[in-house]
Amino acid sequence: MKRGLLFFISFLCWVGVFAQTNPEDDESLFMDPAAIEMRNKMTIPPYGLDKVKALIAKIIPEEDKETTDAGTNAISATDFKKLSLREKFTYTMIHAELYAQNCAIPEYQTQIDKKIFGTLLDGFNESSWSQRQTDFLQENRDSVIKLIQESVIRSKRMGVNYKHALVELNGWQMIPFIIEYAKKTSKDKDALTLLMLLMKRGEYSEFIKSTSFKKLYGENSNYYSYLNYNKENEALIFSRALKYYDEKKSK
Repeated sequence: MKRGLLFFISFLCWVGVFAQTNPEDDESLFMDPAAIEMRNKMTIPPYGLDKVKALIAKIIPEEDKETTDAGTNAISATDFKKLSLREKFTYTMIHAELYAQNCAIPEYQTQIDKKIFGTLLDGFNESSWSQRQTDFLQENRDSVIKLIQESVIRSKRMGVNYKHALVELNGWQMIPFIIEYAKKTSKDKDALTLLMLLMKRGEYSEFIKSTSFKKLYGENSNYYSYLNYNKENEALIFSRALKYYDEKKSK
């Protein structure tokens, strides 16, 4: 219920953005729902899914004592501890325990399918993973990476939640797999974003010194900075990511 309310508030903020759009600029009102859905869609793991959903349904949100705009939306420590590794993975991938209400709606973007953004969408509707959730991911890094790979192979889909998990884990070992996925799923331009975020996370010198890095993450960049999508930029990202992978693997 809480997340549904937050989504409604977000929607009102989103409508406000459109209300301020110049009505004479018809092109600014064009939107590609499929492209937006591709960026924001999550992958739902099957492991203990019904059990996890039942636990989530019983959660009573706890508001932050210092503000009514944030709080915790978590199952009990006892219930969390009882979950198997795979069930904890499912729980973490479909439910973020911290929420914070805000109206920071992403700037309206056109022609999303022709852009490679420097940042992923959050995917969790104003929520984020708690410390115990990120601790779980880090403490079970190898297992989590294997579960993501297994799930992507089965579903042929790498949702924004999986991408965020790989960035959180600095999952550079997945670079060849991500590249193959990107080649097979050309509509998912955020697979290219993921490769760049992994190079950024690993402070790969060739990438950090590049013009692409300055445009996406430099002083004049913002949350909405992007590169134009074309085969040349795609090939360059693949090439740099593989060089970074080879460099890490050789150490």
